[in-house]
Amino acid sequence: MSNQPLAERLRPTTLSDYIGQKHLVGEGAVLRKMIDSGNLSSIILWGPPGVGKTTLARIIANSLNRPFYILSAINSGVKDVREVIDKAKNSRFFTAPNPILFIDEIHRFSKAQQDSLLGAVEQGLVTLIGATTENPSFEVISPLLSRCQVYILKSLEKEDLLTLLNHSITTDYELSKRKIRVDEPEAMLRFSGGDARKLLNVLEIVLNAETTDEIVITNDLVTSRLQENLALYDKNGEMHYDIISAFIKSIRGGDPDGAVYYLARMLEGGEDIKFIARRLLILSAEDVGLANPNAFLMAQNTFDAVHKIGMPESRIILSECAIYLATSPKSNSAYEAIDAALAEVKNSGHLPVPLHLRNAPTKLMKDIGYGKEYKYAHAFEGNFVDQEFLPEKLKETRFYTPQNNQSEQKILERLRLWWQKRY
Repeated sequence: MSNQPLAERLRPTTLSDYIGQKHLVGEGAVLRKMIDSGNLSSIILWGPPGVGKTTLARIIANSLNRPFYILSAINSGVKDVREVIDKAKNSRFFTAPNPILFIDEIHRFSKAQQDSLLGAVEQGLVTLIGATTENPSFEVISPLLSRCQVYILKSLEKEDLLTLLNHSITTDYELSKRKIRVDEPEAMLRFSGGDARKLLNVLEIVLNAETTDEIVITNDLVTSRLQENLALYDKNGEMHYDIISAFIKSIRGGDPDGAVYYLARMLEGGEDIKFIARRLLILSAEDVGLANPNAFLMAQNTFDAVHKIGMPESRIILSECAIYLATSPKSNSAYEAIDAALAEVKNSGHLPVPLHLRNAPTKLMKDIGYGKEYKYAHAFEGNFVDQEFLPEKLKETRFYTPQNNQSEQKILERLRLWWQKRY
C-alpha cells in the first residue's frame, strides 16, 4: 500500500491528462496557444482551491523544459525569494529560456516580498507563475500585476469530477487492484464542491475505511465515513469556505457569539487576516448597509488597521468589528437596489438619457435641447424640486425600497416628503 496520498499519485504531468479548465488549456484556448508557442509571459492563476493551479504550473514547466523553482508564500520570505533569483541568474545561459518561478498563494506575500520579485520579472531573469485564491487586483501590487496576464480557473464541473473519479479508480495502481463500483456519486460530488483534491481525499477516506476488496460506494456510505473521519477530511483546511460561510451567516443573523467563535476558528487555523477583514467590509455594505451606515466606516477602518498592525493584535480589532456588525440593525436594501437596477439594464438595454439631464458643453448641444428645462435643486426651497430623472420608458420606476429599521425609516420619511405618492 502506497504512503503517498491519492491526489499526489494521480497528479497529471501533461496537458493531455489534465482535467478541467478547457477554456484555458483546451485545443485553441489562449493559455494552450501560449504554451504551444513556447513564448510564455509571466502569469497569475486565480481560482478556488483544488482546481489545478499548482499542477498546471508544473505541466507548463515540463512542457517547455524550463528550470522550475517553487516557493510557498506561507513560509517564504524576502531572503528565500532573493536566493531563488540568484540561483536562476547563476544558472542562466545566453540562449536558454527563463527559469519559471512558481509562487503558491502569492496573495499572502507582503508588499516588500512582492517588491523583491519585481526587478527579476522586469529584467526577464525569471518568468513568474503566481497562484492565488484571492482577487489579484486587491492582493498583488500594481507594478507586478501589470507585468502579468491573469487567468481565471473555475471549479470543476460535474462531468470533470466524474471523469476524475473514473480515472482514479481505473488507472491508479493501488485502486485498480480492488473491485470498486460507484453506484451513487452525488455525495462525493457534493462534498468536493468542485475541488479535485477534495474529491480524491473523500474517495481515499471512504476506501481506507473498508476492509474488503469489493466496495460499492453509495451516498450513505460516503456520508457516514466522512462523519467518522471529519478531522482527517479537514486536515488541510478543506473547510475554509464552510467556516467563512458560518462566520458571515452568524453576523448576518445577529449572533455575536457565533461570530467570534468562527473568527477564532479561522485565526487558530492560520487564515489570512486580510481575507477576513475584506469579508467584513463586504458584509458591512451588503447586510448592514443603510440600517447603520457607520458600519461601513468601522469595517473600512478595520481593513486598514489589520494591514498596518498584523497579528496577534489584529485579533482584537477583528473581534470588535465582528461584534459591532453582528449587533447592528440589518438591511440589504442597497444590495437589492443595485441588483434590481442591473436586471433592468440587462432587460431594457441602454435607454436614452432624458434631454434635460444631458451635458451640454457646446452651443449645438444646447440648441438641440441638451440640458433644457433642467431644474437646479439648490435653487428651490429645501434644495429639492420634483422632476423625472429616469428614461421615459422607466418613468417613476423604483429600485430602492427602504426597510423597516430606524435609519431607513427616517430616509423613507424624507423621500415621502419629497416625492409624495411615489413612496
